[in-house]
Amino acid sequence: MITIRTDAPEGDEGYFDDEPASQARAFDGSLLEEGLRNLPARSPLVLSSTTPVRTAMRAMQSERRGCVLVTEDGTPQTPLIGIFTDRDILYRVVDRGRNPAVVPLRDVMTSDPETVADEASVAWVLNQMAVGGYRHIPVVDAAHRPVFVISVRDVVQFLVEFFPQQILNLPPRYRIARIKGREGA
Repeated sequence: MITIRTDAPEGDEGYFDDEPASQARAFDGSLLEEGLRNLPARSPLVLSSTTPVRTAMRAMQSERRGCVLVTEDGTPQTPLIGIFTDRDILYRVVDRGRNPAVVPLRDVMTSDPETVADEASVAWVLNQMAVGGYRHIPVVDAAHRPVFVISVRDVVQFLVEFFPQQILNLPPRYRIARIKGREGA
């Protein structure tokens, strides 16, 4: 069992000072049983099925998101009917030569996507992501309305919060000296 230290040495930035030492955690199976609401997820971008792809792309870009959730009326008060991701932009729009200004989301979204209930655990969402190959999983309530979206990045951030010193303070041992272009940055 690994114990998480929250008593940062002198000189470390305030990043490690937010959590009192009494909240030190151990990494074991119980960490994966945490509820999804403990993950650093944001509220979803929700659009209607008639919204043009271009509008969805711009929303995803401005909010720095990898997907939008789709409901019939574009509000989170109605059931989820689809998800539109950055992969859909590549494979269902660009690759097929479709015009994003006129194609509605309903024509290129994934209908009836896999979801997880809002009371599910971190382990459950990781299982769904691993088995299904998903990078984003919509979280829905009992009425199948979108509550938030969990991304792989959210899960990684959650785990990093338990190991800040071990992950964020690594020496540049494996860094390869090379020139990075715009795409490799």
